[in-house]
Amino acid sequence: MWKAQPHLPDLLPLLSRGKHRNPRKGACFMELASYLAGERWSDHPACTHSLLASVARLVNDHTSDEGRPRLAELIPSVIGLTGDDLHIDALITLRCVTIALPVAAADRQRVLAASVLVCERMLAQLDGCRRDSLSPDSERVLGAVPQATQWADRFTSNLRPRLADFRRQAAPHAVSCAVDAATHAPIPDPDAMLRRMLVESIDICAAWTGKGASGAGVNDAAWAEAYRHTVAADGLGN
Repeated sequence: MWKAQPHLPDLLPLLSRGKHRNPRKGACFMELASYLAGERWSDHPACTHSLLASVARLVNDHTSDEGRPRLAELIPSVIGLTGDDLHIDALITLRCVTIALPVAAADRQRVLAASVLVCERMLAQLDGCRRDSLSPDSERVLGAVPQATQWADRFTSNLRPRLADFRRQAAPHAVSCAVDAATHAPIPDPDAMLRRMLVESIDICAAWTGKGASGAGVNDAAWAEAYRHTVAADGLGN
């Protein structure tokens, strides 16, 4: 489970939506991760697993202006989380869609239910298990939306996604649908659900890479500089 970093300075950088040319123009979650990792300024840095980075960008952009500051403390935890094991992509995708499906509007449930089945079948293929095997969590969420599940089962019955296609297309699309569904769900606090998606995705990546969400290598000087630039970009500095 992700835990707050004990050595972060009290002042947190300010996050904003979208891409930015440099920190003086503002910064999103992954742009600050690239900066703190010592990489070239980018929202697609090499220091973070590509799908985890996608979750972070989507959560950053869909979280409200009021809720976004709570994401900043998570930035060090994604630095250094990289790996090629396709289990990471399948499990992150599965976690995001199973979080969103129970609260999704009816018109969004079908694609999420289909994504659950595709992820489970991908994991079964990776692990050499029966194609129709489901985790208890997937059984629970699919059982709560029987009509969407019936449609999804018919729709995916003949799908055999290739591993490369799943990583490149299916997984990012499903994560995007999950974030969008959570954002527009009729719930009191969508921001909290989006943050949960990111936190649990970090936990999955940390567990499967064996690297831990430690934020190692982030120094106070870089953190303070990121704070100074982003506050100035927000119009709050001198």
